[in-house]
Amino acid sequence: MTAIAVRAQRPLALRRPHRSFFESFVRTLIIVCAALAVVLSSISICDGHWLLAEDRLFGLWHFCTTANQSGLHCLRDLNQAHVPGLAVGMGLARSVGALAVVAAIFGLELLMVSQVCEDLHSRRKWAMGSVLLFVSFILSSGGLLSFVILLRNQVTLVGFTLMFWCEFTASFLFFLNALSGLHINSITHPWDHSRKF
Repeated sequence: MTAIAVRAQRPLALRRPHRSFFESFVRTLIIVCAALAVVLSSISICDGHWLLAEDRLFGLWHFCTTANQSGLHCLRDLNQAHVPGLAVGMGLARSVGALAVVAAIFGLELLMVSQVCEDLHSRRKWAMGSVLLFVSFILSSGGLLSFVILLRNQVTLVGFTLMFWCEFTASFLFFLNALSGLHINSITHPWDHSRKF
């Protein structure tokens, strides 16, 4: 009879304690903001037109001019922009930006899985997802910085397009969500410790 009682009580002991509403709300908010950052960064990189300087439009994929008033004339050969190192630099910025989106997607997936499939490794998955978001911040901010450095002679504050500011906002959201995710994971009590009581 005692063995049956112990077996009946074991599933109850393995259950995770009920999470507070505030913690669940914050974790959900982090996931939603991370998803928004992924969308903003993806759109920004796919469009790629980040800087308008006089009659020229500089982007990650094209270089456009509006000299003859007949609309934009875009060229894929970035060497024709006559900016030293632009083709190589834009290739690097594109690659780094794309890697940032990929890392953020994997990080976002780990965050969601840790909340949907709650088990012994949920906290570790959440921490790994937050670290991947921080890696995304480093990569996306590196792409932004390399773009600005390459075109430093053409840069003006009003010259940056909406797509550039979308990437800037996404980079900031990656940073904010990564730090928030790591912080909330550290201040909440580990489930393993709570099971001992």
